[in-house]
Amino acid sequence: MGEEPFFVLAVLGALGSGVMAGVFCAFSVLVMRGLAALPPAQGVAAMNAINSVATSPVFLALFLGTATLIAVIAVVTFVMWPDGATVELLLGSALYLCGAFGVTVVANVPRNERLGRLAAERPARPGAPGGARPAKAGTEAGEVETDAVAYWPAYVREWTRWNHVRTVSSAAAAVTYLLALA
Repeated sequence: MGEEPFFVLAVLGALGSGVMAGVFCAFSVLVMRGLAALPPAQGVAAMNAINSVATSPVFLALFLGTATLIAVIAVVTFVMWPDGATVELLLGSALYLCGAFGVTVVANVPRNERLGRLAAERPARPGAPGGARPAKAGTEAGEVETDAVAYWPAYVREWTRWNHVRTVSSAAAAVTYLLALA
């Protein structure tokens, strides 16, 4: 593959999907484990804070920019890519668009929204009357269990499983783009 614009697209696709694989991997092996080790109310609050900054222009540019670039690569590959490497490029595009971007939209974001909604409906406050349930075994003394706190263990488990899919898909996309460059 020697034609400059096509080469640059493939390199950028490999870099973008590789960077996103690193971000997703850091969440799976560090962030989510750290949040799960916190008392549930603190984990919920921390995750909701993370989710609120995930809509920052820098992260959105990286995440949406990579998805857009990879969609462009898929279209260009299908329509006009020079001979060779088209299978790898289309496979890399499918892996990223379905396994990273698609999973984010259909699995991770809905869980984030539910966690935020549950926390907003009945925020945890020590000794809070009404709305919140009394603390049960396994919660901190004086902590009130909310629906968000009750949902937290399932959220961590499900969200992290789907995040593993995003991690592997992004890494596999990066590898297939690199194979296309070989």
